[in-house]
Amino acid sequence: MTDATRGAPETGPETSPETSIRELTFRGIVLGGIITLLFTAANVYLGLKIGLTFATSIPAAVISMAVLRLFKDSTILENNIVQTIASAAGTLAAIIFVLPGLVMIGWWQGFPFFTTAAITMFGGVLGVLFSVPLRRALVVDTVLPYPEGRAAAEVLKVGAGSREGGEESARGLGIIVANAIVSAGFAILTQTKLVAAEAATWFRVGAGATGISGGLSFALLGAGHLVGISVGMAMFAGVIIGWWILLPILTSGGSITGTAEVIATTVFRSDVRFFGAGVIGVAAIWTLLKIAGPVVGGVRSALAASAAKRGGEVLALEERDIPIGIVGIGSLAMLVPIGILLWTVLQGGPLEASAIGLIAGSLMFILVIGLVIAAVCGYMAGLIGASNSPVSGIGILAILAASILLVSWFGRAVEPGTTQALVAYGLIVTGIVFGIATISNDNLQDLKTGQLVGATPWKQQVALLIGVVFGSIVVPPVLNLLGSTLGFAGAPGAGPNALAAPQAALISALAKGVLGGNLNWAMIGYGALTGVVVIAVDELLGKAGKLRLPPLGVGLGVYLPMSVTLPVTIGAVVGYMYDRWADRARDPELAKRMGVLTATGMIVGESLWGVGFAGIVYLTNQETPLALVGDGFASVALVGGTLLFGVLTWVMYRRTMTASL
Repeated sequence: MTDATRGAPETGPETSPETSIRELTFRGIVLGGIITLLFTAANVYLGLKIGLTFATSIPAAVISMAVLRLFKDSTILENNIVQTIASAAGTLAAIIFVLPGLVMIGWWQGFPFFTTAAITMFGGVLGVLFSVPLRRALVVDTVLPYPEGRAAAEVLKVGAGSREGGEESARGLGIIVANAIVSAGFAILTQTKLVAAEAATWFRVGAGATGISGGLSFALLGAGHLVGISVGMAMFAGVIIGWWILLPILTSGGSITGTAEVIATTVFRSDVRFFGAGVIGVAAIWTLLKIAGPVVGGVRSALAASAAKRGGEVLALEERDIPIGIVGIGSLAMLVPIGILLWTVLQGGPLEASAIGLIAGSLMFILVIGLVIAAVCGYMAGLIGASNSPVSGIGILAILAASILLVSWFGRAVEPGTTQALVAYGLIVTGIVFGIATISNDNLQDLKTGQLVGATPWKQQVALLIGVVFGSIVVPPVLNLLGSTLGFAGAPGAGPNALAAPQAALISALAKGVLGGNLNWAMIGYGALTGVVVIAVDELLGKAGKLRLPPLGVGLGVYLPMSVTLPVTIGAVVGYMYDRWADRARDPELAKRMGVLTATGMIVGESLWGVGFAGIVYLTNQETPLALVGDGFASVALVGGTLLFGVLTWVMYRRTMTASL
């Protein structure tokens, strides 16, 4: 099999080097930039508020199709470029998981525009460049599911097909729209408090405490359908390990007082998540070792394609990446502005005398660790989706590595002011690495979408760079606005409505713990040992031909709150049951495609509503601006909401089954 045939899209429009199809257009770039403003601001707010961001690819694709339909010459590839730009920028908003830590430790009083934008942009640009050679290894020559990439491609193809009058496309679009309305409608009801957004119960287990918690979220249910039963069961295994084995043990000491909920959630944040970070760390290293061969093969393939182009061979559109030579030169060239940025950060501070050595070591750290993280995050996105990928876990590992290196150089016998400067410097370097992680986590998902619709890789990669620039410009003023009006919990001057910024608080606490010498390494170590056991079990299951339990999925189940992971697991089971029914249908492939569109509609509806609600919260400056009832209605809302959620799930899948006949 040649590289060209391997790179061919699985489905999509017929393309050739001679075909001229509108793709990277000025109006597409402008529309992508406008959507970016909205999605990035929304993601910054929601991420600081609840510690989660939403995937922007699918809602961006839906908005793009709605707008570009007004132009008769618009194409599916042009819509794909718009969602690529918007998704890159929306994902880059995850830099908020690191940078608020600089305010929390008192190093920054606000977010200086140029410094904040530079940290965000430089990491994002490197993330795009590092992932170019990974496309062949992780997108083309792979069986990774890329759930969100496939869902975005289905949205784009259904939107394009419905205009051509295809019966199947029309039915598929109807399923997406109907399910999106149901999903958004239920999300609106949760904000009125008439139905609960989460079903949870907390209880004692001997001297310990734990609970069962699941978000009533159609977006999470749909994501579970798309990731599949293997990943869903791996995440459930993580829930069992973290919540129903580890948590009762850790809470049995009685050092924390309060209700079962208070005890369980406190210990989860302080200990279990560190345990999960250890599992993720070992799983990430194992993943890197497993994909090292395909990654090297992808780089060789990229070099071969570049050589063929120089030799006069005309490459198929789907083989045209940014030339590997430009990628290499561009990556090295980016180290210059990064070095200048770090130099300005160190000037006038207690670390100025060590600036040259620090900067040289930091650039090597960013280059080497960045390449590793790009590969691991790309693999995680392909496995479980960009929005479910534990990128904040990668941020934890990055700050641990950076802090350990700084301690090995400076030691701990330093002045408090020097320790604070080291923590701040570690956060800034981690911020750049985190930009690499978030973008590589997202753009391989986008490139999978492009492969499925027949897009030109280099044009998508340019669009990703444009999205990074747009997002980097939007992030600083939004952070400044929220920081100056609401503040961050634990930061100087934080008010009663301060934003929690949970990941930033955790990452800054890790840096202070390592550099100050008071970090509890025990939980990270225990998690790493558990990760080794999980890897061994997964390999044994593979050799026995049984259902695999991807180690990263298990680590994710431990690390994330159960309210997030349990609905994904349930969605995976529902999707598995639906696919088993589809295997017996008259046209199994059609039925399965309709199932994918059902899950896609669930994600689209709630995601679009998430954008709108973020704007309402921001404008009203109220946490519950749509609430119609008080806390006294909670019991009714819980029972009624759970029943309604189950009924609506049955109705949507039943309607899909009927449409598939």
